[in-house]
Amino acid sequence: MRLDRRALLAGLSALPLAGPARADAPTRGRLVEHPAMPSAHVQPRDVTVWLPPGYDASDARHPVLYMHDGQNLFDAARAPYGAEWGVDEHVARLGGDGQIRAPIVVGIGNTPLRLREYIPANLIRALPDDMRADVQAIYGGEPLSDGYVRFLVEELKPFIDGAYRTRPDRDDTVIMGSSMGGLISLYALMKHPGVFGAAGCVSTHWPIRIEQLTEPAALAAWRDRLTEAWTGVVRADLPPPGAHRLYFDRGDETLDQFYAVFQTRVDAAIRAAGWGPDRFRSLVFPGAEHNEKSWNQRLDAPLTFLLPPA
Repeated sequence: MRLDRRALLAGLSALPLAGPARADAPTRGRLVEHPAMPSAHVQPRDVTVWLPPGYDASDARHPVLYMHDGQNLFDAARAPYGAEWGVDEHVARLGGDGQIRAPIVVGIGNTPLRLREYIPANLIRALPDDMRADVQAIYGGEPLSDGYVRFLVEELKPFIDGAYRTRPDRDDTVIMGSSMGGLISLYALMKHPGVFGAAGCVSTHWPIRIEQLTEPAALAAWRDRLTEAWTGVVRADLPPPGAHRLYFDRGDETLDQFYAVFQTRVDAAIRAAGWGPDRFRSLVFPGAEHNEKSWNQRLDAPLTFLLPPA
């Protein structure tokens, strides 16, 4: 099967769209906009904070769920592809039913440097020398992910904890994203296990070589070498089992159809390290595609696993 490589990469790289502040009905929670948030480590970006129902009527503190590609989370009118995750609706319903600890959700807008900010630098460093330049070129240049994670940990989280009634400890700090956002969520957990207690990696975008899809033997060899390098990083850098939660999933249509080999090997490495089903979950959703509509339809699965009731 041949796919248009430019179209696929374009689908991974959403541009930020600004929007006015919006207040939802009390049962839906409330959005607060922080436009063009500055940083010493990355480009400014819009940050949208969703406060759960009842936040303004009590003094309760809440866990925090940090999510990448923030313009795709709450409002289809702002999403570049006209579809949203519906995070506010899912969290309000699950929190209201007592199925999760209702979090404050922090939507972190992406920028035109999305691919470079979301590709984990340690994964690029781990590649064999003759592969590194090719893989790096897929993402447009050297990784900027270390700066992005520093922004999250050193600037954004302290701001959120100071401005809102959060529960700032590790076990109440969760990070999640889809596609490349899944990779950077894994990276954040590996680099800062004392900050993030759980990571949700939805339709995680393990790299593919579109131009080689008609050459199965070459693709298999390339994929095997890359997967071996990256599973080595996961084995070395994941925190010990028992204190964190890690969630992966994928569909089997569009881009997701290419992830099975990568995800299966990564899953095996994590389980071999001692992560049991109470702390690690990797799901497959037959018929699911690589888009916001699919992620919206299955969002309950990561939320209930990553934010179980106390």
